[in-house]
Amino acid sequence: MADNEKPQGKPPAAEKKGEKEGSKAGKQAVKIPKGTRDWVGADIQVRDKIFKAAGEVFARHGAVQLDTPVFELKHILAGKYGEDSKLIYDLADQGGEMCALRYDLTVPFARWLGMTNTQSIKRYQIAKVYRRDQPAVARGRMREFYQCDFDIAGEYDTMIPDAEILRIIVDVFEAVGLGKDVTIKINHRKILDGLFAVAGVPADKVRTISSAVDKLDKLPWEEVKKEMMEKGLESGVADEIGEFTKHSGSLKKIIDLLKASEKMMANESVKKGVEEMDLLLSYLEAFEIPDRVTFDLALARGLDYYTGVIFEALIELPPNSSSESRIGSIAAGGRYDNLVGMYGRRQIPCVGVSFGVDRIFTILKQRHEDEKQRAKGVDVYVMAFGGKNGLLKERMAVASELWKAGISAEFSAKVKPKLPQQFKAAETGGVPLSIILGEDELAAGKVRVKTLGLADDHPEKEGRLVDRADMVEEVKRQLSEGQSEAAAIPALTKSLDDATIVEKPQTAA
Repeated sequence: MADNEKPQGKPPAAEKKGEKEGSKAGKQAVKIPKGTRDWVGADIQVRDKIFKAAGEVFARHGAVQLDTPVFELKHILAGKYGEDSKLIYDLADQGGEMCALRYDLTVPFARWLGMTNTQSIKRYQIAKVYRRDQPAVARGRMREFYQCDFDIAGEYDTMIPDAEILRIIVDVFEAVGLGKDVTIKINHRKILDGLFAVAGVPADKVRTISSAVDKLDKLPWEEVKKEMMEKGLESGVADEIGEFTKHSGSLKKIIDLLKASEKMMANESVKKGVEEMDLLLSYLEAFEIPDRVTFDLALARGLDYYTGVIFEALIELPPNSSSESRIGSIAAGGRYDNLVGMYGRRQIPCVGVSFGVDRIFTILKQRHEDEKQRAKGVDVYVMAFGGKNGLLKERMAVASELWKAGISAEFSAKVKPKLPQQFKAAETGGVPLSIILGEDELAAGKVRVKTLGLADDHPEKEGRLVDRADMVEEVKRQLSEGQSEAAAIPALTKSLDDATIVEKPQTAA
């Protein structure tokens, strides 16, 4: 659902004139556009594990998958993103239809609901979205990036779907190994709007002031106040907003704080929001996750379509984690009850969340940049030692047998490869096991199964000589026992303290 992006600043300016495009005049450099990236090998493995982990959580909650076009008619996207509408990528006129690349997955979902007779659905979608943002790869802010959305649409009793969405956020981050490190901040649009009304913010300035408040997690109060005043707010009004937005804590603490304010509770919007948050707290207690959620009155979210609960998931910063401190939110969303009605004859209440896959990937990468994970999904490298003909056909036969058994395997595509070169190829690729063939061993019906990357004094350093007929079972046994510490792929469901992640960052901005 709702995007987890926080675009910053104006759309990127054009490239500087005179920037060199190649080493020779008239020759353009071969490169990818700014804010994009290529995915390859081990990076794809980890990214797909994130997809798989999230997809399994979504399926457990009864969701079906939806896929929508990568571009939409321009008017479908127009007016839905507030000040960030300027970040939409417009496409050239194609046959009379003005189109634009999708900015998020929420609006296309709402458009789909408006076009169909669907009354209720739990849906998820994992796909790329596009924004003319200022890219910062190290922070996971890109122009092309993945979002992973889960939404619940339909008429349900108050706060029940909202509580389930928050439980899904917890489940997904536990599934990818970040559960203990993520805090979910929530607020309520009705409380925020009521706070602005009580403080005296003119109705026509609510959204623009809300955008300023949303920067309090990045900027000091004085800078945010200055922006408010530049947007036409009086100093006293800004100060009153500041008095309330400085509060955050457990749901119960902030609910009690608001209930204790007669001035705030006299506002009908605030009163309704507090009642709903009180109900939400009781449901989160039933889901056993109230301690995973923080009520933050400064959380505003910049998009125009939110109508109820809003939330963001942030990574808790361990000591000396300066790079992670710049990542920003890694999931976000909220309730949007009026969006579908813009595309159809009826309103369908919705609530959902969007996970920033690229940002999650970046965090995993940053935490384990000194560790190695195999760059290929190869389990076994088939080698030959000695032999007048390099035992090529024998290596082919062994590889074929492994493939039939569902085991990934490779061998050198040379007739007579040297043994050191074969070991180097296997170890460079992070392959955990090797099968070494020798003429004498083959004549005796034997092969050697060797774990790669072991210390010189390890008792299994030289490998095991096994019967040729038992080769496949021995390989399966060693792989299942994880004897190769040098190259075993960690499950993303394990703690990050035990995980080993790959090579190249990326994530949403």
